[in-house]
Amino acid sequence: MASHYQILIIGGGTAGIMTAAQLVKKNKNLEIGIIEPSDTHYYQPAWTLVGGGTYDYDKTARPMSSLIPKGVKWIKDYATSFDADNNTVNTKSSGAVTYDYLVVAPGLVMAPEMIEGLPEALEKGIVCSNYTDPKHTWEQIKNFKGGNAVFTQPTTPIKCGGAPQKIAYLAADYFRKNKLADKTNVIFATPGSVIFGVKPIKETLMKVIHRYGIHFKPFYAPFKIDSDKKIVYFRNTAPEENKCVIMEDNTLGEKLTGDTVIEMPFDMLHLAPPQAAPKFIKESNLVNDAGWLDVDHHTLQHHKYANIFGLGDVAALPTAKTGAAIRKQVPVVVDNITMLINQQKIGSKSYNGYSSCPLVTGYGKMTLAEFDYEGNFTPDPKLKQMLIFDSSKEHWRLWMLKKYGLPYLYWNKMMKGKDV
Repeated sequence: MASHYQILIIGGGTAGIMTAAQLVKKNKNLEIGIIEPSDTHYYQPAWTLVGGGTYDYDKTARPMSSLIPKGVKWIKDYATSFDADNNTVNTKSSGAVTYDYLVVAPGLVMAPEMIEGLPEALEKGIVCSNYTDPKHTWEQIKNFKGGNAVFTQPTTPIKCGGAPQKIAYLAADYFRKNKLADKTNVIFATPGSVIFGVKPIKETLMKVIHRYGIHFKPFYAPFKIDSDKKIVYFRNTAPEENKCVIMEDNTLGEKLTGDTVIEMPFDMLHLAPPQAAPKFIKESNLVNDAGWLDVDHHTLQHHKYANIFGLGDVAALPTAKTGAAIRKQVPVVVDNITMLINQQKIGSKSYNGYSSCPLVTGYGKMTLAEFDYEGNFTPDPKLKQMLIFDSSKEHWRLWMLKKYGLPYLYWNKMMKGKDV
């Protein structure tokens, strides 16, 4: 016989644990189950700092058992498929689990196979990535002797869209401090058209790029890596726009094949792997055409099944996939489920697309991008209490917030269902 929960949550990441903790705080009598196979929960925002050699990797990990809220049943297993018409989730070894309400928050998965040669390059350690092994990134930066240090990202949505450039700034700062700047080309290549979509932040970041002498390459979409020759291949996503960007300096040894393929040699390559929704999500009838969980952008309720909600990285929301976004999404989901249980209708809370990206721009410096669905810059008024009056500018206090303040808030407030 299937086990049954009033509220079933898939995922023990930031979204799943926060949702469970806030639901328990509202009503400790709710019967809640969390499906999560991992023994360890990581505070991934600190992995940028680990990759830059300024944070201890071990401090980013806590046992999952210490985070599952009291009174919530941990189903230590993998979800494998849905039968949403019958309110059922199938698991790898615990059989079918039924629910009254379902919260889908399994996060996303790395999909390196979407770039030819990337799985092998990561396995051999030729390419590094803060997304998979930040300690290896630090080894690569520390042992770098000069040449092309390339930082890039894929065309898919990714966790924290700013992370691929943060490590480029830390590396550039490190190379400068260690007298390597003269023999190094730091390159940041992105499929996008701009360094950042929020105007005041973009202006600051362009100054940072000029300060370090970073070669900024927009419209560069990586599609292949040759580990033996140490060449990364990019597709030019806007050939008309981009001719001058490629040919302006041949110090990088770039080659253009036809109109669209750019070859770039590298001595170090850091890459955010392509990312996708987990297989059991993609293969379900709960996704949109792009393969992400199909929920309302404001209520986070599933478009087809009224008793299913989705949030976090797996949700098809046109905003950045960050822990900060989840912090604003969770209260909306918790309120809606509570209202449905008590009054058979959803609440009036609405998610406005808020997300934030703490953009580390060097050791001891950071700017904080906070924005909504429209790309408006929406700084938190509380920053003024920290004597930060313009968070679009670099500030040492923002660095302190990133390194000390945010991890403390994460473990002691967010994970415990307290207001932040």
